[in-house]
Amino acid sequence: MTPTTITLYTRNHCPLCDKAKASLLELKENWEFILEEIDIETNDDLTERYGLMIPVVHIDGEEVGFGFVDQFDISNRLQEKKLIK
Repeated sequence: MTPTTITLYTRNHCPLCDKAKASLLELKENWEFILEEIDIETNDDLTERYGLMIPVVHIDGEEVGFGFVDQFDISNRLQEKKLIK
């Protein structure tokens, strides 16, 4: 079974990004997933796509949240993924 991957699109000096990462790390205490962090400023396409939206969270490639990351919502989506697999 392929492990779930959560991708956090972020940038330096972003307080919301820091909060989102902290929330995801808390979720890691109860959920098994790989956390991948991508700095959008390393890629012009990502900067154009997500510049005003960050932080942006994807679960297995599907965008599931941006701006304020809701830990409860992410947890529910992880539960849905678990039931589907």
